[in-house]
Amino acid sequence: MSLRRGIAFAMGSVVLGTAAQLGMRWSMTRLPHPEQWLAALSSGSVDMPAVIVVLAAILAYAVSMLTWLAALRDVPLGRAYSLLSISYALVYVLAASLPLFNESFSLSKTLGVALVILGVITINSRPARAPELRSAS
Repeated sequence: MSLRRGIAFAMGSVVLGTAAQLGMRWSMTRLPHPEQWLAALSSGSVDMPAVIVVLAAILAYAVSMLTWLAALRDVPLGRAYSLLSISYALVYVLAASLPLFNESFSLSKTLGVALVILGVITINSRPARAPELRSAS
């Protein structure tokens, strides 16, 4: 049961990290370059929805880190860390699929993502034991 719970937390971290990446990408295409932020703020020419999405993405990263810490209690590091690679595939597929990102699929990127997913499957295809917690004696 604890291994399943840990994998669920790891996948939650993946989903939150993926959402954060997509949110930051969307926002940064609408905001000025960082060195121009102060000037944009003082002139009032800031795209507020983009600022809100960037702040939400930062929060998503923070929550992602908390779910990652919870995952590490129950999942061996080698297995858990491989699961994070799923976010690479999700970001690629979603960015290329959703028109608002204006990105495209390519054979080389798709092959690379397929190899990453194959690696995740290979690493996680064997049964794993949850790490044993040492008691403080």
